Amino acid sequence: MIYLASRSPRRAELLHQIGVEFLVHDIDIDESRLSAESPAEYVCRIATSKAQIAAEQIVGSEESCVVLAADTTIAIDDDIIGKPADRNQCRCILGQLSARQHMVLTAVALASKGDIALRLTRNRVSFRSLSAQEIQAYCATAEPMDKAGAYAIQGKAAMFIDHLEGSYSAVMGLPLFETAELLRNAEIELF
Repeated sequence: MIYLASRSPRRAELLHQIGVEFLVHDIDIDESRLSAESPAEYVCRIATSKAQIAAEQIVGSEESCVVLAADTTIAIDDDIIGKPADRNQCRCILGQLSARQHMVLTAVALASKGDIALRLTRNRVSFRSLSAQEIQAYCATAEPMDKAGAYAIQGKAAMFIDHLEGSYSAVMGLPLFETAELLRNAEIELF
């Protein structure tokens, strides 16, 4: 049994996919970006902080625990593209992503036996050119509002993606290859 330091239904779904039993431990941390912090440094710091803080919170009730945490961010050049605050910001974000490539960085951290192991995935996603009507229609749905980069690869926005170089599950929010590697190293059974 492990703890998942995330309330993301997508991460939960992906862990279930590889047969991992877990309990959710909701964690809320300051996710502000530090000055001069690269997108890769940012996503690694946030995933590590989530795992570490959750493990510290849980350890009071258990002698030892295993905590899995992850963070995903979208980057264009050195700019982090977060979750849209409203529909106007959603339209702006999708306008930025239209007809260009962006990076999806997902870090996964595993706290176990007082140590934290970390893996980072870098995934390139290319969007086709999106019309103003498509952007407007997509932003009118609920789907983009709680997603980094204002889209979900596993949802309606899949029709916007003309090329993916990397891990589909990492773009979804949890890189399964890297997660399974971390869990096996911590002697957690899969399947």
